[in-house]
Parts: sequence; C-alpha cells; structure tokens
Amino acid sequence: MKGRIHSVETFGTVDGPGVRYIVFMQGCLLRCQFCHNPDTWKIGDGKQVTVDELISDIESYLPFFKSTNGGVTVSGGEPLLQAKFLVELFKELKKRGIHTAIDTSGGCFSHSPTFLKTLDELMEVTDLVLLDLKQINPEKHVKLTGLSNDHILDFANYLAEKKMPVWVRHVLIPEVTDVDTDLEKLSQFIDMLPNVGKVEVLPYHQLGVYKWEALGLEYTLQDTKPPTKERIANAERILARES
Repeated sequence: MKGRIHSVETFGTVDGPGVRYIVFMQGCLLRCQFCHNPDTWKIGDGKQVTVDELISDIESYLPFFKSTNGGVTVSGGEPLLQAKFLVELFKELKKRGIHTAIDTSGGCFSHSPTFLKTLDELMEVTDLVLLDLKQINPEKHVKLTGLSNDHILDFANYLAEKKMPVWVRHVLIPEVTDVDTDLEKLSQFIDMLPNVGKVEVLPYHQLGVYKWEALGLEYTLQDTKPPTKERIANAERILARES
C-alpha cells in the first residue's frame, strides 16, 4: 500500500496530545483563503511512500511518544482523500500501541457506500479526530473555501454517531470568521455534538504567504491582520469546551 505525502514533522506539539509525529498528506479539495500549506493542494503530487517506510521512521521516535502520551497525527492537505492508505498505516500503529489522530476538514466526506465502508474501518483504528470547522455560515464558507459546508457538517454528525472523540478547531480571522453571530451559531452546532471534548481557537496568521507567492497564487487576505487578544478571548468564551 502506497500513499502520497508532502512532508513529515517529527516533533509536533500542537496537533493532538503529547509529542506527535505528523504526516502531511498530499491533496485537498478545499481552497481556503488562509491556507498555510497550498503546496499540499494538488492531488497526485508529493512523495510516494509505503506504510512500511513510514512505520520504520516512526518507530525511531517511540521513546518520545511513550514519555509524553503522544502519537501520530495525519494532516494535510486532506488526509481522508487517502483513507485506504490511512487504514493500513493506523492498523500497524495500533499494533505498536501508538495513539492515532486525524487532522481533517472533512472536505471529501460523502455518503457513498464505498467511501463509508473505508471510513468506518478507519474509525476503528483512530483515537482522535481534530475537526477543522472553518465557517458555519454556508455562503461565507463557499467564499472562504470554495466549497459548501453541508457535507462537512454531515461528517461532524457522522463522527458523533460513531462516538468518535473530537477536538474542534476554528481559525479566527478578523471580519471573516471572527463575527459574533457566526461564532454563536457555530457554538450552537458544536453543543449538539456530545463527542466534542475540546474546542481550539487558532488565531489567523500569515506565515504561509510566501508559499502562495512561490506558487504564483494571489493571496486575498494580504491586508488582514491577526486577531487581537481581546477577540481571541471573546471567541474562546463563546466556543471553548474543556475536556
């Protein structure tokens, strides 16, 4: 079984509990205006790797996982585009007692029987889903990401039905996602999901703008500044749920 990855990070500390080995998968359907990894978008690009190759590298970091209750997180791009590869990878990780997490927007979720069969199998070997909810307002979501959020909210409900532990992540962008009425509606939606253990407010930044420039892409949020401490605290007050 082979997958396509963009890169790996061997000492991640913000994408799940403990110290994480993070695999950035290649390919994504969303075109988020604030994306800091636009070089992961193109499907078919990236480096081809086998499950065995990844496992061999991951095993060298096992002492760090064990001492911090960490594990492996697959991110992207959109990792669920390569769900079959993740099933095989996670099966091997679980054999070794390694905590598994998926950082996903759910942007490729569908009710296709074939997709759901693979996804069900993947959830059996997944310990945590980091669910990126970009914008609750459907029209604003289309403008922000290029796609509707209907199937993404369906995915959130699917995870709730599966009783899959979820941490919701929300990027706070001034005047784009940092709008009280939108935050309140998002909070109402999250409150209907009993499996959400934590909500993380991620302040918008421009650290990936250089990638857009290198790819010849127009970065439309060029004049948007990071949110203030006051607005971050406001969003956390509205959204945050402690595990």
